[in-house]
Amino acid sequence: MRERITTDFIEQIPKSDLHLHLDGSLRLRTLIELAKQEKVKMPSYSEAGLRRLVFKSHYKNLPEYLHGFQYTCGVLHRAENLERVARELAEDNLAEGVRYIEVRFAPQLHTSTDLSTPEAIRAVVRGLESAAKAHNRSKRVASGGDVPFHFGVIVCAMRRFGRSMSPYYSDLIRIMGHAHRKEIYAAASLELARAAVELVREENLPIVGFDLAGEESGYPANDHWRAYQFAHENFIKKTVHAGEAYGPESIFQAITECHANRIGHGTWLFDEKMIKDSRVKDKAKYVSNLANYIASARIGIEVCPTSNLQTMPSLKSIAQHPVCRMIEEGLSVSIGTDNRLVSNTTVSRELELVTKEAKLTRRQLRNLVVAGFKGSFFPGSHNDKRKFVRGVITRFESLERKLLPKL
Repeated sequence: MRERITTDFIEQIPKSDLHLHLDGSLRLRTLIELAKQEKVKMPSYSEAGLRRLVFKSHYKNLPEYLHGFQYTCGVLHRAENLERVARELAEDNLAEGVRYIEVRFAPQLHTSTDLSTPEAIRAVVRGLESAAKAHNRSKRVASGGDVPFHFGVIVCAMRRFGRSMSPYYSDLIRIMGHAHRKEIYAAASLELARAAVELVREENLPIVGFDLAGEESGYPANDHWRAYQFAHENFIKKTVHAGEAYGPESIFQAITECHANRIGHGTWLFDEKMIKDSRVKDKAKYVSNLANYIASARIGIEVCPTSNLQTMPSLKSIAQHPVCRMIEEGLSVSIGTDNRLVSNTTVSRELELVTKEAKLTRRQLRNLVVAGFKGSFFPGSHNDKRKFVRGVITRFESLERKLLPKL
């Protein structure tokens, strides 16, 4: 008999989100309010209109999925706006039982004449701290009836960018006008890594990771190896968007040349047909070796099921998604939302989808939830992280006894 796992249980258990983009996760009503304030022109100023025209349940392709970011990014060039949306994002996660998040964003994308890269990062941290303090000072946490809320910030470099994307990018392209575009992209990522390290060292900000996002095919991660090497040498953990629009070789490159501790998406990990390197003769063996290495090295895979279904037309359902195979083969998988607004989703919804489609047992669900916390780039000490994870497990088991029927 199949074990019953209820929606209520999934909503109440402590959860994590390790792949969460700030600019894709605004509250819709906040976006509307800020767009009016910042005079950002949108196709509609009603929630229903934006759901119909921009933030849909289904998208034709990746460009349509990304279309809405011009509006969300357009309202995030002030420190007070970044602080607000970061606070609200933490509050929304807290409301559905999420107790650890890693919020990633590209601070260079949000610069303006009045806002520098470090100031953008500080604003996001302030917003997250505000929500965390409110929760952690509550009586429920003090009495042991709930686990505390923790967070980290992951700064994202862009694989490619243009002048119109931000004043920072425009100035850099102008200054390096005679350089090859890939050199310009690499210069921006190295500068971001340096800024992150300095903010951790000088201000102890919870910048826990360095990421590379944007168009994957044609813009390889190893173009940014200097930035990743700098982050690596200064104890900043690394994640890379890889295997989302390109194949296993992109994931291999992220691990071997960028020191990736985790992989963002990794959707095409098992797809032999996407291997382009003519030197790879036995593609099945290559994929097997790569998956085994990732599993044994406990390199995390940040899977965002709904987002993948919306941007990859070849995936028709979660049952076809490689997350099922990843779990079967013992990879360290965490379930994330990617973009809560753009994908109209929550962590609870993503976990429930995977639980149903992959037919997870209670034990498998527990392992999946715990893997998210264990695979996190937790900003405290290793012992603090172990204590936090133990509290999560205790809370999970308590809710299991309370909310689910005995087997």
